[in-house]
Formats: sequence, structure tokens, C-alpha cells
Amino acid sequence: MKEAPASADGTREDFLTARQLASILQVSESTVRRLAREGRIPSVRITPRLIRFNLKAVRHALDGASRNSRRHAPDAGDDSQLSFTDIF
Repeated sequence: MKEAPASADGTREDFLTARQLASILQVSESTVRRLAREGRIPSVRITPRLIRFNLKAVRHALDGASRNSRRHAPDAGDDSQLSFTDIF
């Protein structure tokens, strides 16, 4: 079996299915696919039906979106949403 290609820093890049990512994010698979379709999370389309996600890139995209929404939200007090950096 072939190993997955390493990234520039020598670590292995792990790509997840929509189902695997949905489980990690604790959302539905359809939500993951919708976020990808809307361009809110990065994805790699392998075929018209196969799509894969890099967890690090997805976390970065979602954390950036969370920070931007907090920055622009009026009166985002203590009840603002947590970002992935708050969780991980």
C-alpha cells in the first residue's frame, strides 16, 4: 500500500471524508457538504462524487470565520460563540 504524500514540512497530510469530518465537527454530513459547496470550508474534489477535506485547513477556515463574525458583531459579549482554538 502506498503512503500518503508528505507536506512541505515532512508530515503526512490526512484527508477526511465528509462523514469523518462531520463526526469530528459534530454536525451532519449534509452540513459539511453545504459548507464546502458554499466555499466556507476548503475541500478537494477528486471526482464529481468524491470530496475530501484537510482537517487543519477546515479548522483554520472555521476559526477565521468565527473571529470575523465576533469582530463585526455588535455587542458580542460573553455569550459569543467559541472558536476552534478555544476548543482544541
